[in-house]
Amino acid sequence: MTVLDEIGKERQQISEQLMRLDAERAKLCDQLNELEIAERTLRRFGETAVAGGERTQGRPESTAPAAAAKSRARNRQQDTKLSLNDATLKAVQAHRKGASANEILDYLVREFGMTVRPNHLGMALQRHRRAGRLVNRDQRWYLPPSAKSKRSGRST
Repeated sequence: MTVLDEIGKERQQISEQLMRLDAERAKLCDQLNELEIAERTLRRFGETAVAGGERTQGRPESTAPAAAAKSRARNRQQDTKLSLNDATLKAVQAHRKGASANEILDYLVREFGMTVRPNHLGMALQRHRRAGRLVNRDQRWYLPPSAKSKRSGRST
């Protein structure tokens, strides 16, 4: 056997091993994804997290500050138990000279830790407008004059 034949044979064996390893890696990734989905489902329905504990290999856990802040905000949102409608009214009340939708969104994140999609906030604002609880002038949201007098009457 020549040297070139030996090299070709060894190259073939190595490529077969790589294909097997790739297949095994893909299988393990699928299993890891299924376990992560199961863990999220268990958390969502109030069960304790996976009993096995620590991760050793695979994807690293996200330890970024943004991910931690998101989870804290989500926990605060669950703790407050304040609906988006009520929180929106409180945000507009806090801005006496009117508030834009972005200012309301920032207030909800800052004060209540609520992560709200802009379209959901828009729907809540429009519901309040149709019900007469808010007024929209020059793309700013205000309490109607009748609501301001009722609010000041309660505080005295």
